Amino acid sequence: MLSLLLAASEESPNPLNVDLAPAITALIVFGLVCLVFFTKVWPKIGQGLDDRQAKIRQEIEAAEQAQAEARASMERQQEELAKARAEAHEMISKAKADAEASARDLRERAQHELTELRENASHEIRAAKESAITELHAESAALATAIASRILQREINAQDQQALIDESLKELETARGG
Repeated sequence: MLSLLLAASEESPNPLNVDLAPAITALIVFGLVCLVFFTKVWPKIGQGLDDRQAKIRQEIEAAEQAQAEARASMERQQEELAKARAEAHEMISKAKADAEASARDLRERAQHELTELRENASHEIRAAKESAITELHAESAALATAIASRILQREINAQDQQALIDESLKELETARGG
């Protein structure tokens, strides 16, 4: 086995023995690739990144502006809603006041009509009472005349009867008044 190891070690190249031509060629190719990369490719990549960054900034600014507009719109809507609520409250208050005033007017009118009805009824009662008293006086006078006519046994004419009625009414009025 030792012989195999020795044989393998003799066949492998020495790592310290470097061939300079391929190394220099690789360095020149690497330099050229870097030069082309930095002069042609990197500016395009940088420009693309700058464009993308500008686009993102514009989108952020547009989003912030839209957000500000949305906030302003929301504030306007809140103000309009508050104004509408105040108007509705005012309308409700006015409607309540109008309803109360109408109810008050209706009560006053009903009270006035009731008072008028009571007064009319009182007048009608007085008129009916006076009419009944007058009729009663006329009936009493007629009865008194009939009784007096029987007592006197003679017939009383219409003039005598009217005079007796008037006299009886005067006596009743003085008795009532005095």
